[in-house]
Formats: sequence, C-alpha cells, structure tokens
Amino acid sequence: AMAGAFSLREVLAAFQTCVTERREVLLGPYLCGWRELIRFLHSLGAIFSFVSKDAVAKVQIMENYCRGEQREKYVSLQSMVEYELATGLVDVQKDSGCRTVLRLHRALRWLQLFLEGLRTGQEDSRTSVICRDSYNASLATYHPWVVRKAATVAFCTLPPRNAFLEIMNVGTPEEAVAMLGEALPCICDVYGITQELFAQHKLLDLP
Repeated sequence: AMAGAFSLREVLAAFQTCVTERREVLLGPYLCGWRELIRFLHSLGAIFSFVSKDAVAKVQIMENYCRGEQREKYVSLQSMVEYELATGLVDVQKDSGCRTVLRLHRALRWLQLFLEGLRTGQEDSRTSVICRDSYNASLATYHPWVVRKAATVAFCTLPPRNAFLEIMNVGTPEEAVAMLGEALPCICDVYGITQELFAQHKLLDLP
C-alpha cells in the first residue's frame, strides 16, 4: 500500500485492542481506529469532508484530553464518563470528552452500517444507495436539512463496489470482504459498549 494510504487492517488492529477483558473501551486504540477511518474518508475524496472535518476536530480534542493534565481519567471511556459526570464537566464544558465522543460515536454507526452494506452487497450493488441508506439510518438524524441534501447528492458520485473494496488496500475484493468480516464485529462491539454506557448515564442526547 502506498504511504499514507488507508488500510482496513489497521482499523481492525486498533478496534481489536480497544476492548479490555473488563469490557472497557480504551481511548488510545479507539482514537487510532478513528484516525484510520478518517484516512479512509479522505481517500474517498472531498465528498465526505462534511463528516471527516468534524471527525478530525473531535479526534484532536480527545487526543488533547488523553495527553492533558487529567490524562489518567481519560484512559477508557468508562473512566472518562465517571470523571466528567462526577466533576460536572459534561454540563459546563462545551467540548467535554463525553460530548465529543458522542459525535464520533454517531459517525461510527454510519460507517459501521455502510461497511456492513458493502460487505454483504452484490458485485453490482450501488454504493451510493448503500451509503444513503446507512446515512439515513444513522447520522442524518443529527444533521440539518441542507447538510443531508448535500450529502445525498454527493453519495451519487461514489465509485462502484469493487473499486471501493480495492480502496481498502487489503488485496482483491474477496480479501477485502473477508477483512470486513473480521473488522466489523470489533467495531460493532466498541459501538455497542459505548451505546450502552452512554444510555445508562443518559448521555445519548447531549446537545
């Protein structure tokens, strides 16, 4: 793979190491996984900038927390939630860790649905339709109408499924599908744990 190219293998590796035996989600690998997903979005061109720009900003905020004075509180999602709720940061801090991760979490759902749609699709499946359906079932809810409209138009320019699978940089379309089959359960797992944690603490609707 060329330097700076997206590799699905890297995403898999990051999300695989994300979840501890105690079912905690480690923020380090989570953000690594996101950095790879952002490279994926960039490799698809400017049409996804409405998601990737936001994700880049959110990852940056989280990396600052992970390197900051309170970094031991930001080792896992669980420790972050506990800390921010206990100190009232969630309410006062516009870019609290919880609010920032929630934005990434919502975008992760869309990517998860989209990649799953690519994995299970037929050779002649239209990626634009897979992408639109995934978007409508997830992120669209949180976007204003004008963004949704622009996104739907942009999806029409996506390459065909096989070209897409080659962007994954893991070999043939068949190998890409196999790798997606390995990567998606790891992403689903991280998504599920986060969803449950945020639901439990009523954080899913943070403005």
